[in-house]
Order: sequence, then C-alpha cells, then structure tokens
Amino acid sequence: MVGRFLLAYAFYYPLSMAWVWIFGALTYYLRRERNARTRDLPPDLPSWPKATLVVPCHNEGDNVRETLEYLAGQIYPNFEIIAVNDGSKDNTGDILNELTAVYPQLRVIHFPKNQGKAMGLSMAALASNSEYLICIDGDALLDPYATHWLMWHLLSGERVGAVTGNPRIRNRSSLLGRLQVGEFSSIIGLIKRAQRTSGRIFTVSGVIAGFRRTALHQVGFWSKDMMTEDIDVSWRLQMNHWDVRYEPNALCWILMPETIRGLWKQRLRWAQGGAEVSKRYFKSLLTWRRRRMWPVIFEYLLSVFWSYDMLGILVLSFLGTVVPLPPWLYVAGPIPTWFGAILGTTCIVQFLFSILIDRRYEDRIGRQFIWIIWYPLVYWILGMLTTVVGVPKALFKRKGTRAVWDSPDRGIR
Repeated sequence: MVGRFLLAYAFYYPLSMAWVWIFGALTYYLRRERNARTRDLPPDLPSWPKATLVVPCHNEGDNVRETLEYLAGQIYPNFEIIAVNDGSKDNTGDILNELTAVYPQLRVIHFPKNQGKAMGLSMAALASNSEYLICIDGDALLDPYATHWLMWHLLSGERVGAVTGNPRIRNRSSLLGRLQVGEFSSIIGLIKRAQRTSGRIFTVSGVIAGFRRTALHQVGFWSKDMMTEDIDVSWRLQMNHWDVRYEPNALCWILMPETIRGLWKQRLRWAQGGAEVSKRYFKSLLTWRRRRMWPVIFEYLLSVFWSYDMLGILVLSFLGTVVPLPPWLYVAGPIPTWFGAILGTTCIVQFLFSILIDRRYEDRIGRQFIWIIWYPLVYWILGMLTTVVGVPKALFKRKGTRAVWDSPDRGIR
C-alpha cells in the first residue's frame, strides 16, 4: 500500500500540475495576450510620473557598465537611477562613481561592507524621489520598453503593489544554459500566467520587478533575514491585499549558472527561501481574509511532499535490491515505463504550448525545443534534492540571521 501510494503521487502530482499550468496559461493568453500589443508598442499612459530604477550591486565590475547602459536607454521620459554598491570587493564602486559623470540621472549609494540585497533595495527605496521603483539585478539588461510596461500596470490601479517582468536567459553556450531557456519559458512563464489567472503569484522575479513604494512601506520593505527576499515581499504584499501582477512584455535579459555547482547553490537558495517564507507565514495564512493565498501555499506544500515522496521511492527501490521488503513497502522502480511515457508526452505538450506563446517575445525560441527533452532528467532530480536539503535548513535556521550576498555563478559567456 505504501509503495503504491508513493508511486501514484510521484506520477499524478506532476501530471495534474502540468495541465493546471497549461489551462491556466491558456486562459491568461486568451484574455490578455492574444490581441495584446507587442513590447515595442506599449499602451499610452495617462501621465509620466518619475520612476526610480534600482540596481543593487555586489562584485558586479564585469557587468555593471552594460547594465547601466541599458537602464539609461529606457524609452520612458522621466526616471532616475539609484545603484547600491553593497560592500563590493572588486572595482564595482569605482565604476559606479565613474558612470555618474556619464549618466546624470545616476546616484550611487556605497555600503562599506556586505549588508545583503534586501538592505540595498530598502535603502534605495528610502532614498528614492519616486513612488514607483523598478528593481533589477546588477548583471541584468532591461529591455528599452520594460519600464513603460511595468509603469502601465502600476498606474492602472491604486491597489497594484507590484508587477513582475519576464526574465530571459542570455548565456546559452552549454546544455545547462539551453535547458534554462526552456525552463523560464515553459515552466516559470506558464506558472506565472496560471497563477495570475487564479489571482495570486508565488513570487515576483527578483531580477525584474516594479513596486509601489506606498505598498512596500506598509509591509516594512524587504526582510533582511530571508534567503529569498523576492518571495517574502511577494507574500507579504498579497497577504495585505495588494495586487501583484505579471507582465510578459517587460523583458529582462539575465545571466544564469552554467555549472552544476553554481546551479546547485542557486536552486538550494530558492528551495530554502521558499521554505523560510512558508514557515514564517503559515499560521498567518490560516484566516478567511487571506483565503486567496491558500492555493499558493497548498501547491507549494504539495511540491515539497513530492520531493520527499521521490526520495522515499528511491530509498525503497534501493533497499528492495539489498534486503527483502514486505509487499506493502515494495517499490519496483522509481517510475514505471507507462508512467514515464505519459509524463514525457505531457512535458512535450507543455513545452510546445509555451513555445507557441513565447514566439512573440523571442525570435527562434523554437530551436531550444530539442534540448528540452533533458529537462525532466536534470531539473526534476535537482529540484528534488535541493528541496530535501533546503527545507531542513530553513526549519532549523536561527531567526534573525542576516541574509548577505554570495556572488553567484554567471555562466559561460
């Protein structure tokens, strides 16, 4: 009985969620994207209030010039740029100081030592002269029309607290890089569309998001002790009934890890961060006023259970080859053949659907389809292992521990 249950859950959870994402994304597409304008033809705005473009930087000497060049090239008539040099050990601070002479709208805040991304974002928000913040990472290249698209949402309603954009992968020189192109399109993009359809988003993308400063002030800005400040602020905004939206036209080109070690560190941080947020706010969500967040926490808990379920299958499968197990514990193998065939077919359908949607945002996205067949093998295993490791790290983390920068793997360029 136990073995059958573990196998059934390992099969039906990803199968059912894939179709939930597909139909949710299809609903979003039909309602919001099918007849929408392209990114270089954004809708007119009723006014042009100042926007503050925020760039927290830690050891970004190799990337920050290009990042600021793209920021300064935004096709939006009223903006300032605030860059935060958060205790960088390289030449990031010198470059930023030099660029203030090139870009008059640039201001720089220097921290003498590493304070963490959340502190950098919060300090920039306090120093801002604007009600609206567009936050990106120090290695990201913002599409010229991205600010316009994000501001369109923020100006559309007083309860719009945040808008997350559409990250796209820049580095594609390895199999891991190409897999992540498909992941951000067919997994992350579809999930955000489906979640937006249901009314609540698990997280804004930390690499590209717009915020209303009033909303951030109400929830206390970004938490300094959370591993993933983007998930945390997304939940607190929505728990306080601020609307969080997704705008696929707000493109941002980013660098991602292309080594197993770099990818492991990144995904472990994501896994631990999600567990930290769930642990902190679980009791607060168990009220009727916050019922619209229930699907978000419920789906997250199901995904965590799936990871431990897969671990149980692997352990029992291995033990079955070493010692005799009772019939109710016996597991023939991780995934039976017909299960794998159905899941594989569903993955292909999901990938094809996502590529059809994403064609409008990136030329020749279909050429990445050939690499997607490796996605379940690489990323399901990676996701399972990082969740199994990350959840205990979050549960036993000492409260109040400051989350500081750890320079990530930027991939092979």
